[in-house]
Amino acid sequence: MSCEINVKGLVKRFGQNVVLNGIDLSLKPGERVAIIGPSGTGKSTLLRCLNFLDRPDEGRITLGDLSVDVARAGKQDILALRRRTSFVFQNYALFANKNARQNITEGLTVVRGWTREKADARAEQILAQIGLADRGDSYPAAMSGGQQQRVGIGRAMALDADLMLFDEPTSALDPEWVGEVLDLIRRIADGRQTMLIVTHEMQFAREIADRIIFMDGGRIVEQGPPDQIFGNAKDDRTRAFLRRVG
Repeated sequence: MSCEINVKGLVKRFGQNVVLNGIDLSLKPGERVAIIGPSGTGKSTLLRCLNFLDRPDEGRITLGDLSVDVARAGKQDILALRRRTSFVFQNYALFANKNARQNITEGLTVVRGWTREKADARAEQILAQIGLADRGDSYPAAMSGGQQQRVGIGRAMALDADLMLFDEPTSALDPEWVGEVLDLIRRIADGRQTMLIVTHEMQFAREIADRIIFMDGGRIVEQGPPDQIFGNAKDDRTRAFLRRVG
């Protein structure tokens, strides 16, 4: 599945604090977009609002023929959005009491309504793709951080969603596991999966993304191709941020 994605006027407040201040964003089918910027500027909140892990206060989210006014969204609207998006968490968010196979099938049986047999068959395909064909019976506590995050990514892959959302997918990993997770994301990206990736890995963002978005203060400050953002950023805030992280 793949479709155009449009976000208009997205606002999120936590009390008096405006975390997202009117975000407008479009993604073409198969486009890979990386979001960078200082901590606390709304990057992760934007991702969480797109599938209602956090409920946005204002705006509209459109995925192909599905369009949701977030202020009026009911349970069916939220479920419809979640069926067309998948989420990779920075802290893996695996079920500790379920093995790798069961973590992958959970969304297929609960969200998609697949039979156990069909979901298990899909899970075996995914386990092979993420390099864990022999670890289907392993529980998270018996797996490395890199293996757990690969299961988290596999769970998102299994849903075959219009949009994959990655929230700092390597930030909780020990340095030795970062490479294997980034390699897996690169392989998924090569299949032209539409992706929105919040990351602090600048070189990775430069390599994988068709477009870089720089956020600050709950707004999109600047966006463009990687070469433009990293080599010739126009906004002073973007340049200052890249100097700090470079």
